[in-house]
Amino acid sequence: MSQWGYHKARRVLAALMRIGWSIKRESGGSHRVLNRAGWPDVVFAFHDSEEIGPHMMARIARRTGLEPKDL
Repeated sequence: MSQWGYHKARRVLAALMRIGWSIKRESGGSHRVLNRAGWPDVVFAFHDSEEIGPHMMARIARRTGLEPKDL
């Protein structure tokens, strides 16, 4: 079973900001490019109220260093 549950995109984005990510660029709607020193840029393409499931949460975690405790 996955350690990741379902989370609102706004909560995930807030957690990413707390661990050092920042918004580099926003393009209309839901697309945001995030950056953090020592990591490649990541595109975060979710509307704030959208639910992100466990599979996508695991992919985000691999690319950003996010851990369940960060939420």
